[in-house]
Amino acid sequence: MTQHKIAQDDGEWIAARQELLVKEKEFSKLRDELSSARQALPWRKINAEYLFESNQGKFTLNDLFAGKSQLITYHFMYGPGWEEGCQRCSFWADQYDTIILHIGQRDVSLAVISRAPWRDFQQFKDRMGWQFHWLSSAENSFNSDFKVSFPGQETGFYNYRETSVGEELPGLSVFYRDDSGDIFHTYSCYARGLDPLNATYQMLDLVPHGRNEGDLPFPMAWVKLHDKYN
Repeated sequence: MTQHKIAQDDGEWIAARQELLVKEKEFSKLRDELSSARQALPWRKINAEYLFESNQGKFTLNDLFAGKSQLITYHFMYGPGWEEGCQRCSFWADQYDTIILHIGQRDVSLAVISRAPWRDFQQFKDRMGWQFHWLSSAENSFNSDFKVSFPGQETGFYNYRETSVGEELPGLSVFYRDDSGDIFHTYSCYARGLDPLNATYQMLDLVPHGRNEGDLPFPMAWVKLHDKYN
């Protein structure tokens, strides 16, 4: 356990906190600038005809917008034949049901997509108690097109560079549909780029021990499916 300095009085504590506040405000400004740069990225028109499937039927990419103009798709690591979903993707997915209503008020829809056939993950979804729309891309090239599935490969183009890969990797992709019905890919992020989207991690970053993962074999080694914690 790290030994923390103890303030001698309120004045010392407030002075230290004010010094940190300056850095926090600088970070907030940089984050706003980064968000603006992200929103200014050029768009790629989607010409492929993707057909997805869930327990609710078959859906095109256009259907997933559900009447909105903006769509977020989370690439959930669940490969064909798997008995459980990725623990880390599940860590992120636990918050989705609570945010769907809110982002919907800002013209945004959310869909979760995996390469496994939907029957492979439906029982797992029910077990986790999730209600969000989870679809299969088993019959199309969506996962490979957006660089998150690499069956039979040892290397691949992941997170915008050639690197070693696994069968399935996490990511998130954003799409926009204009008034004419054309669909554009506007953004994707992977790996640590997904970090700000995890509310639990943002809360842990506020406490004295932080994420406390330094002595673990790898970050998130402590994470379990939510029904497996003691």
